[in-house]
Amino acid sequence: MRVKCGFSTFGSSFIIAIENIIIMNIHEYQAKSILQSFGVKVPMEIVVETPEEAVEAAKKINEATGSEVFAVKAQIHAGGRGKGGGVKIAKSIDEVRNYADQILGMMLITPQTSAEGKLVRKVLIAQNVYYDGPSKPAEFYMSVLLNRATGRNMIMYSTEGGMDIEAVAEKTPELIFTEEIDPATGILPFQARKVAFNLGLSGAAFKDMTKFVTALYSAYVGSDSSLFEINPVFKTADDQILAADAKVTLDENALYRHKDYAEMRDVSEENPVEVEAKEVGLNYVDLDGNVGCMVNGAGLAMATMDLIKQAGGEPANFLDVGGTADAKRVEEAFRIILKDDNVAAILINIFGGIVRCDRVAQGVVDAYKNMGDAIKVPIIVRLQGTNADIAKKLIDDSGLNVQSAVQFQEAADKVQAVLA
Repeated sequence: MRVKCGFSTFGSSFIIAIENIIIMNIHEYQAKSILQSFGVKVPMEIVVETPEEAVEAAKKINEATGSEVFAVKAQIHAGGRGKGGGVKIAKSIDEVRNYADQILGMMLITPQTSAEGKLVRKVLIAQNVYYDGPSKPAEFYMSVLLNRATGRNMIMYSTEGGMDIEAVAEKTPELIFTEEIDPATGILPFQARKVAFNLGLSGAAFKDMTKFVTALYSAYVGSDSSLFEINPVFKTADDQILAADAKVTLDENALYRHKDYAEMRDVSEENPVEVEAKEVGLNYVDLDGNVGCMVNGAGLAMATMDLIKQAGGEPANFLDVGGTADAKRVEEAFRIILKDDNVAAILINIFGGIVRCDRVAQGVVDAYKNMGDAIKVPIIVRLQGTNADIAKKLIDDSGLNVQSAVQFQEAADKVQAVLA
């Protein structure tokens, strides 16, 4: 599950946008299998789990392509693998074995992982694309994503492949091009040619790039993805255009149309608490704060996290219990939140529209009693909507370490007080 942050309109804190809790990351080799199914060309590659399998893979690639140099690439859900030692170039079969042995089982630390890193369970053995030929190899950057300002899909591309696109945007923004696609027509031939022209290509490479761009866009739409990022798009010395690397994020809401994609999910790459929450039907994202959040609805969640920020705290999570907040569901939410040792307080902020506030309040009381001494932090409960007055009385008369609040500011003040 990938987390991407943005600013809310309610204040200055970072919040989790609703679309970012329904995205599924996949490995590079899986991404390339999707690309290939839509006609996007990729190097010959084989994923393996042992050094012995790596050797056999290299031999197969050598027989099929003549390649005597191989890339050995760690497969984890994080970018910057090369910076952490997770990508090596092997110039012989023996080096393939040695590098695979080094990388498999390592805790790979990259700019996109935690300080502990991620365990490498698989490596990808790939053919060499830097072979000699009549022209000079080149690397480009290309991604396909939704431009939220216009509501249209967009191809973003640059001549500066192999680099962090953020650095390119900061230092040389003039080298980044975009091409917006009209959803009524899809990508048109002149747009694919425009991309190839702006990348400075000609001849066979120009023609291959137009095919590549068209196939890439078709893959993005056809797979219901949220993001395609190919860095680099590689032009070989004989003018072939290949996806040398690939990052694809899938929209989980569309997985019912792609059962084979759903099977690509690798829970070992995900936060185990988030996996557990998903299994019990909770929308949960782990954050680095000290106040646990339990809300219903993404908009209210964003406002609640701003509230916590303004009260001097930091959100410890995004947790949306949805339209059901009975004792069982509240108890599951409590257990998930309290797995984080940094949580010093919990703020429950529920709007009782479909769900009645008194039922939520009773659920909080019952869950608290069921968990006994497991709850060691103060809980602030703000319930507004149907039967809110009854709910407040239930909380106030419970005799538990639970404080009720009516107004947003009152809830903020109580959060601030318990953190002081």
